Amino acid sequence: QVQLVESGGGLVQAGGSLRLSCAASGRTFSSYAMGWFRQAPGKERELVATISRGGTTTYVDSVKGRFTIYRDNAWNTVYLQMNSLKPEDTAVYYCHSDYKFWGQGIQVTVSS
Repeated sequence: QVQLVESGGGLVQAGGSLRLSCAASGRTFSSYAMGWFRQAPGKERELVATISRGGTTTYVDSVKGRFTIYRDNAWNTVYLQMNSLKPEDTAVYYCHSDYKFWGQGIQVTVSS
């Protein structure tokens, strides 16, 4: 059974930083792409960042230069380092594995 468990969310002031973690179990983690989506109230889910099994990263334009996705295959964990946070980054963030399995979501709130 595949499980993805997110942690590291919370409330931060604009300009601050947070690091999200997603711990995976139940599959060969290193064989799949991983990534993060987010969904703000009243908006559609948005792909934020992905990292391929080879380590290639992609980002939505709105977070380029501020967010960094990376993975530690030894610990079956993918991270999202979020710097220079803005109020518009406020959303529930979801980790995924190969776009097939999802975490439960974690709230990130950025106050102005």
